Amino acid sequence: MDLKYHQFISFFEAEQAEQLCQIAITENFPNQKILFEEGEKPDFLYLILVGKVVFKKHIAHNQYQTLAQALPNAYFGELGILDGQPRSAQAIVCEGSTLAKLERQSLMEILLNAKGSTVLKVFGYTTQRLRDSTDQYVKQLIYKEKMVLVGEMLNTVIHDFKSPLSGINLSSSMVKELHPDLETVEWCELIQAQAQRMSAMAEELLEFSRGNTVLRKKPVNLAKVLERFEKLNHIYLQEAQVELVIKAVDVVVNADENKLLRVVQNLVSNAVEAFNHPGGRVEITVGANGRWGRIKITDNGPGIPEEIQEQFFEPFVTHGKRGGTGLGTAIAKSIIDAHGGDISFESSCQKGTVFCIILPLVSS
Repeated sequence: MDLKYHQFISFFEAEQAEQLCQIAITENFPNQKILFEEGEKPDFLYLILVGKVVFKKHIAHNQYQTLAQALPNAYFGELGILDGQPRSAQAIVCEGSTLAKLERQSLMEILLNAKGSTVLKVFGYTTQRLRDSTDQYVKQLIYKEKMVLVGEMLNTVIHDFKSPLSGINLSSSMVKELHPDLETVEWCELIQAQAQRMSAMAEELLEFSRGNTVLRKKPVNLAKVLERFEKLNHIYLQEAQVELVIKAVDVVVNADENKLLRVVQNLVSNAVEAFNHPGGRVEITVGANGRWGRIKITDNGPGIPEEIQEQFFEPFVTHGKRGGTGLGTAIAKSIIDAHGGDISFESSCQKGTVFCIILPLVSS
């Protein structure tokens, strides 16, 4: 955006606004550039023209808590400018950004000569931003407490699962040995695969609660992954009366196959549970574009409600699902992010939902 249209500049009378534009230093900053550290002496007020800046508080050795973020037309650093006290948080560029910097001494001289209405506007904006930061921080604390409870519960569940899952595996192995015909062997292998999935799902949820996604990456053919997915979910989809269509070519990505299956499982299960009419259909296609492999999951369901679309990948966001935890899509995003990929969607009540997942191809 043009500096002269920035909201901070608009707070001032025309003459002072012109002065601010003249003293402003406009710079481009790369992604992950640290603008200032917590405890540093304040020297500039920053106006965001393009990009995003995130603010983090140091909580332990090499550990930071995200407090808030600022987007274009916002400004930050005014508290240090006004009271001269050290910076209260770290500011780091989250995207390639263009910022305008206003030097403290020059800015204070202009503020001292500003009208009372201008000062009130600056004060009002600062107060609202402090409120927003406080709300976000409280939400993060609540989220952490929830995840601690989830982790404690899962530790118990995983421990209790071990005995019955071992019994299921042992029993299916014995049945397979006693009845080595092809059909029985196939059913026993399906039982064992589903038992292993139950254990893996619990472990993945535990990893998520700890904020630690462990990947065992190797070259994976996406067509083979979907073939395995179809085999594991054939009965589930048949009972739900949902048609599954897979259109896949051989695309090889560097990925953790089991966790990739978990992502597809979560998204397809959400679609199946959302169908409120006969004729449910899910189509999964695989392709490649440049350095990326692509998975598209399309359904003809009722779409994702507009009120949760912006927060759809956040933990504990759910809508209309009995017993839903709101963690499935958050786990899916964390897995794709850990792979260095991206997940996005488009959704409407008229057309259903399309998820698009991209993952880096195996380097040739």
